[in-house]
Amino acid sequence: MYTVYALHSLEFNKIYIGFTSDIDKRLDAHNHISNRGWTKKFQPWTLIFEQKYELKSDAMKQEKQLKSAKGRVFVRSLIPN
Repeated sequence: MYTVYALHSLEFNKIYIGFTSDIDKRLDAHNHISNRGWTKKFQPWTLIFEQKYELKSDAMKQEKQLKSAKGRVFVRSLIPN
């Protein structure tokens, strides 16, 4: 099972889109103090979207769609006001 997800950083108004096979572990990694990636600069992250897929290829297609201009508009529409 694979999960496509979108994160939001309220403080910096940034979004991050990805996919993983373990959403809980991945969210912890994005918010962990030892994170050394791009998402470290914009912590804390909140999960605003998740969708599950049986096939990795389907998750990858959905991730790519969400990273498009229209997909990012959709993700931004999910951010609570």
